[in-house]
Amino acid sequence: MQQKLFVTEHKGTETMPVKILMPALSPTMTDGTLANWHISEGDTVSAGDVIAEIETDKATMEVEAVEEGRIGKILVADGTENVAVNAVIALLLEDGENEADLSALDEEPSPVATTSSIALELDTPASPPTISESVATAPITNGERVFASPLARRMAEQAKLDIRAISGSGPNGRIVKSDVEAALSGRLPAITASSKSLMTAVMAPYEAEYELVIPSNMRKIIAERLTESKRSVPHFYLTADCEIDNLLSFRGELNDKADNAYKLSVNDIIIKAAAVALKKVPEANSSWSEEGLKLFKSSDISVAVAIEGGLVTPVIRHADAKGLEEISNEMRELASKARDGKLQPEEYQGGTFSISNLGMFGVKQFDAVINPPQACILAVGAGEQRPVVKDGALAVAKVMSCTLSVDHRAVDGAVGADYLACLKGLLENPVTMLL
Repeated sequence: MQQKLFVTEHKGTETMPVKILMPALSPTMTDGTLANWHISEGDTVSAGDVIAEIETDKATMEVEAVEEGRIGKILVADGTENVAVNAVIALLLEDGENEADLSALDEEPSPVATTSSIALELDTPASPPTISESVATAPITNGERVFASPLARRMAEQAKLDIRAISGSGPNGRIVKSDVEAALSGRLPAITASSKSLMTAVMAPYEAEYELVIPSNMRKIIAERLTESKRSVPHFYLTADCEIDNLLSFRGELNDKADNAYKLSVNDIIIKAAAVALKKVPEANSSWSEEGLKLFKSSDISVAVAIEGGLVTPVIRHADAKGLEEISNEMRELASKARDGKLQPEEYQGGTFSISNLGMFGVKQFDAVINPPQACILAVGAGEQRPVVKDGALAVAKVMSCTLSVDHRAVDGAVGADYLACLKGLLENPVTMLL
């Protein structure tokens, strides 16, 4: 689908060339490729004429003229890549302007905070309109000063119209030929104090009051990594319900015999089970790369730990070979260091498989986002009593839902299912982890 977008810029002067800017196709776009121009220097264009095509990684859009004039200068050549958003790509001369105005523009300093954009998207859902107060009131600024094209000013003078009473539809509220024509036909009312108040009132419903919080570097990195993961990694999800009554009894017996040397959590046992399952289904302990599929030889479990401003994933290395007491003590130490901001890079980098447990918050089931370059992450929900069928009879058991998010490039559905079945068996009968 093509989208059409036109962006221009004006300074606070009465007569000057129009700057055609590199448009933004989306809020996250920072640059694009100017694929080709449909016009040349000296060509005359009218409003609505397609003058160029812009390419991004997501779409191709056409740049349209919204004012009539003559292309005075093309500043960015066909095929130029990585053109920054809002960079000036061409200059448009309106009626009464000439090449001398281009030279004068080059000598002027860049405007600060005076850019306005006009966008028209075709075949896309419409967003609620927003009326910019600066555009609505621009025709009357600094007393008698009016922003208008030379042609519009001349037409208004010939028709004996007060140009201050005309609402401008051009960039930054500039009055153009069509505005004067509309005023002459009675289709465009003058801006009055009451209409300005109405415009301000119309603006109000479209944006609620808010407090802007500047994200920390950690939050920015998390946002970038997870956005890239959801965009580039083909996720699929598998869920299994695990009866954990045996696990809870197993944990209770071990804690009773610990003599305060350790205190096992359900999460400690899940870490051990996840690592053992990776040894039993090694194809799941993998990572996709451009060089090929990496099959890891050690089961290094990254465990998501929430901290102020974000989360980190300290790693329990060789978790399959460690006892539950060692895993419990190491996890407690790593979580404490994570909350104090004292984790070393080697303590949170290089895991092969991740676990995210939100069961302590009462979350029943969720789908986690894969932590690249790993191929799998296990999302663990809360254990709760649910009705189950045992030997043909209805019973009640403690059930915990586990969802495996899988990178389909590295792990196929059958492998993911084998891994989850193996993990379910270990959690429902934790003593088998010793075999």
